[in-house]
Amino acid sequence: MNTKILKQSFLVVAGFLFQMPVQSQMYVSNGSYVYSSNVAVFIKQDLELNTATSNFYLRNDAQLLQGASGTSSNKGEGSLSVFQEGTTNNFQYNYWCSPVGGSLASAGNSPFGITQLKDIVDLTTSNAPTILATNNYNGTASPFAIAPYWIWKLPAVASSNWVYVGAASTINAAEGFTMKGSSGTNTTSLNGVQNNPGSKQRYDFRGKPNDGTISIPVLFEKLTLTGNPYPSAIDLSAFLTDATNSTGIAYFWEQDKTVNSHFIADYKGGYGTFSPGALNSVGIYVPATFYSYDGSGNQITQTGMGANYERRFSPVGQGFMIGGSANGTVNMKNSYRVFVKEGAVNNSQFEKNLNSSKTNKSSIYLSGIESVSGFDYTKIIVEATPQIRLNTLLNSQGVRQLALAFIPEATDGVDHAMDAISTSDGPADIYFVLDDNEYVINALNFDVDRKIAIGFKNTAEANYKITVNQILNFTDAENIYIHDKILDVYHDIKNSFYDVTLPEGVNNTQFEITFKKEVTLGIDSAESSNFIMYQNNATKNLTINNPKQKELVACNLYDIVGKLIFTKKDLGSNTDYSFSTAGLSDGIYIVILITTENPDIGKKIIIKN
Repeated sequence: MNTKILKQSFLVVAGFLFQMPVQSQMYVSNGSYVYSSNVAVFIKQDLELNTATSNFYLRNDAQLLQGASGTSSNKGEGSLSVFQEGTTNNFQYNYWCSPVGGSLASAGNSPFGITQLKDIVDLTTSNAPTILATNNYNGTASPFAIAPYWIWKLPAVASSNWVYVGAASTINAAEGFTMKGSSGTNTTSLNGVQNNPGSKQRYDFRGKPNDGTISIPVLFEKLTLTGNPYPSAIDLSAFLTDATNSTGIAYFWEQDKTVNSHFIADYKGGYGTFSPGALNSVGIYVPATFYSYDGSGNQITQTGMGANYERRFSPVGQGFMIGGSANGTVNMKNSYRVFVKEGAVNNSQFEKNLNSSKTNKSSIYLSGIESVSGFDYTKIIVEATPQIRLNTLLNSQGVRQLALAFIPEATDGVDHAMDAISTSDGPADIYFVLDDNEYVINALNFDVDRKIAIGFKNTAEANYKITVNQILNFTDAENIYIHDKILDVYHDIKNSFYDVTLPEGVNNTQFEITFKKEVTLGIDSAESSNFIMYQNNATKNLTINNPKQKELVACNLYDIVGKLIFTKKDLGSNTDYSFSTAGLSDGIYIVILITTENPDIGKKIIIKN
């Protein structure tokens, strides 16, 4: 290792960090380099990459953490190099935040530009990208070319407009930016990862590493695009909890990757929502509701739903939105930096959800995590926060998911870094009503007598099908209802779904979620006991027993979001019925029986083919 160490500096290569009351720094001289693979490197103070030939390579999940508590004093004309992969092709966006800035000799964080995204040749060599003309919209993997037309940032400015960046080096530390991926493939592979196997471009970020406290301007009720600005992971929950001039919530762009078009009117996407919740948890994430857009970028139609991701720790390069709760700044600090490798199992995802389901763990707590702050992460519970997730099918198109989280520290009002306000402005929506605003995550203490307001808004008549999608680590609610306060009718959404069509307008007072019924339930529980419904996975059949030979008008099967799978009509009064489910995907389904005498009868089944 060709390095010159000044004063009492040290290089940690054993994979763990020390907190030592000494001043330390690292100096990499002319023609020298540091190469780190699969470990954390910790520097107590500053890093100087002295000349243009002074280099620092982070490879195979290696990360650089620094412990200074003030502004950055990193300096030098050399470069740190770290790899990160996007997840889109040339038609969809990634939201980025660069871990490096320009390689300037002077101390401090400097602006970043896309010419610092390099084409990887081997473990230490990369080539400059080709920057296409602004009228060329399609980046390519081989030869490696970037389309600057798609590079924008959203700083906290009074106009709240996106600011075009293009090929300019004007992206400040902790400013996020958008960029579309590249088409084609690049067969070069390093550390078992191909540069681009298709829609997953691997970039080499090269420049002076960002460090220290970085102020991020925010404005009241405005969104700002920011992200993780360091060449290490960060504890996103710790940052959001401390960010008192923000709502303490992060929003992540998701896009339907089957849409290969540059026209806004063809886009399908939306923002997923992350809430830290309790600091001893891994947080709560609600997937995006996908919308289509008009030519001006306004949401017009729901089209689907995004995926669920683990977000407690943000990996290198991850960009996200935050909302301001006051005019001012929030601070990104070294104390949030942690050594966490990217992946769902580590609660740190850059939207790569394929084959990334979390594995079963022998402990309900995180293992030890190396951090600048010294926080004891073995006290973090890896199991999901106790919660009820509701799915609503909007106009038989997109799905809106809401999360009702049960946290002992939560109040009945709006709690910073717990309750998550909605970013949707679509033609139809459902939400929790808190302080006359619309929320997608509602944190509270559980009480069986509690009544939780839900609201609806739609620009034209709209249909909503509402059901409980999941109940996670929570057993206290024997029943879950939607109560129509005007009709004084309770609808079981734990075992069935509530289907309602509402006129144009905003309705924030008519409906509530309850855990007890005070009048007769809309779905008659006494009548439901006359039928036995179950899924026989051995024979791949839905079986219904009707021992009292009640007259059945129809049997309808729906998926968990309320889409009709099949209907069987004019069934008569047989004692037994059997319907094949052999061609259906594994999952939770809802059976609705319609009789001649009573309201519909619902039951959830699990199909495993």
